[in-house]
This record gives sequence, C-alpha cells and structure tokens, in this order.
Amino acid sequence: MLESALKQAGKETGQLLGQELAIELMDSLETSKSSYFSGLDSGCFVLGVDSSESYSGQFYLVFSLPDAIVMSSILLGFPNGRIQEKKRLSIMENDDYDAFSEIANMVNGAFNNVFQSTLPDKIRLKLLPPKKYVPEVDTINAEEPLPDGDYLMFRSKMEMPGQEMDHLDVLIPVELGNLYDPQPVVSSEEEAAHTLRDTGTGRSQTSSEGENTGKSSAENEGEDSIVILDDDGDQRQQMAEILEFTGFQVAEGTLDADIKELFKDRNVRLVIIGSQDADDRELAICIKINAIRVAVPPPIIMSAERWTRTAVLKALKYGASDIVIKPCNSEDIVSKVRRYCKLAPA
Repeated sequence: MLESALKQAGKETGQLLGQELAIELMDSLETSKSSYFSGLDSGCFVLGVDSSESYSGQFYLVFSLPDAIVMSSILLGFPNGRIQEKKRLSIMENDDYDAFSEIANMVNGAFNNVFQSTLPDKIRLKLLPPKKYVPEVDTINAEEPLPDGDYLMFRSKMEMPGQEMDHLDVLIPVELGNLYDPQPVVSSEEEAAHTLRDTGTGRSQTSSEGENTGKSSAENEGEDSIVILDDDGDQRQQMAEILEFTGFQVAEGTLDADIKELFKDRNVRLVIIGSQDADDRELAICIKINAIRVAVPPPIIMSAERWTRTAVLKALKYGASDIVIKPCNSEDIVSKVRRYCKLAPA
C-alpha cells in the first residue's frame, strides 16, 4: 500500500512540476525519534498526516530541506542556476513555502487515493501544516517536530532528471502501523509448539519481557552475555559501563577479534559494533556473526561516527538490527538494549 502511494505521489507531483519524478520505496526499519533526528545531515520539513475514522492516529512525511527548495523552485519557474544557488544557501522565501505546501497537498492526495482504495474500511488523511527543522538551530522537545516514541521508518529515494535528490521518509508510530497492518494472532496451540521448538526441551518457558526466552540450540548455551566490538578501548569501556544495568556478562574485543572465540560458551543476547566509518570491514562482521549463529543470530546494533545512505542500507542487508550515530546517547542505548534483549522497563 505504501509503495503504491509513494509511486503515485511521485507521478502526480512530477505532473505538477512538469518534470519526471520517481519516488521508490527502498527499505524499512524500526527507529526512535532521537535516533532519527540525530542522524540528519541537513534540515528537513516534517509533514504531519492525520489519519481518522477507522484508523486513528498521525504519521509523518519527512522531506529534506534541499529537496523542498528544488521542487518549490521548479514549480515557481526559477532557472536551474538560481535553483542550485538557493539550494546551496538554503534559501526559502514566502513564495517557496506556498509552493511547497501545494506540492505537499498533491502528495497527500495521492496517499488518500491509494489508502482509501486499499483499506477495507473508510479512512481519511488530512495534511497538517509543515514544520521546518534545522539541526543545531531549531529545538527538539517531547512533541516537536513530532512526538517522542518508536516509529516504523520507510525510506524511499527520489529521482528527477538533472537534479541531485535526497530521500523521502515516512515515519509511522508503531501503534498506528499495527492498525494498518494487524499482526497475526498466535493460537495457544501454535504458541505451545513454538515454545517447544525454541527451547529444544520439554520444559515450559514463557517469553515475557525480563525473562530469558530459552536456547534454540546448543550453540546458545552459556552465560547471558553482550559482546562489544570496537577498536577504541575507551569507547568499549564507556559502553560496558552503560550496559551494567543488564546484569549480563560483557565480552569485549576489537574489530579484528576472533568472533567464534568470543561467542564460545556464551548465550550472546546482543552484539554492539562500534567504528568511525561503517565501511565493508565492519559490515563483514555482521556476516561472520550470522554465520556463527545460523540458528538464532543475536541482534546487532552498529554505531559509527559517519554514516552514508549506502552504508545504512548495506548494514541492514547484512543483518544489523539497528543503527546508531556516535557519540552514542546513553538513554537511547539503554532503550534499545532493553528492547532487543527483552528486558523489563526500568
């Protein structure tokens, strides 16, 4: 549904601009507000969309500021030289805001058409006024530029001939996402079978938060542990201190460490990989981890000082569960560790 809505939005917006515009869904992951905004390289426009009737809530369309400048300038008829100058200097004038609002209405109209034709019950999407956010200039609080919480992020690429475009992100709160796409209800018989299959024993175990869900194979037997891999010893130590709340054993190593040896006799609940640049060396570690623990690979959080869009997509492709930008926010790390290790809230 979302892929169709984005394609339709690209087609109709392109017709409005008199330019060919393609918006193609690339990938999705779960993120938090703090993680998302800490990773922004430039300013952005956040467009809230109010979803009502049978599917109540709000989701958000996030355009980069440079893309908003390019599209609004094209709609206003500026020559390409002036467009590039405005983009370079991040110039948005009153006419630009009006033009971008018209573009946003076109995108919302495409979403409305696709959502209404796809969802079984009535739904109406109402576009809210756009909010501009520039890192280190505008303030983030609990409600701005969007509410705190966990989101499903759907990233798409935008392509227009002759223009270097960024991406369009759709951020949907997890609760609203579950309304749009309800998760299957597992029967008691299926749950029992799943429990036996996961534990490999005849003992009954639950998967409630705060409890170990059991071993899926002999390779996961041992002391509950978190593995930290980073060439920087000081950063490994800082991360180990953050993780003390778990009560798990912490195993440390460099990026060249023997992964198999670190995993030996441990039930590794989580791996945290830290680096400066998320290049192929770090990404290859994800492959090694998944090869060592084929049956039940542990979640992997990758942190780096510098991320490119290509590196993010590669990390997710190679098995990373989450992406963090250094310096790491301790509260964000604690929240992610609780989620991935299935620990009870504080």
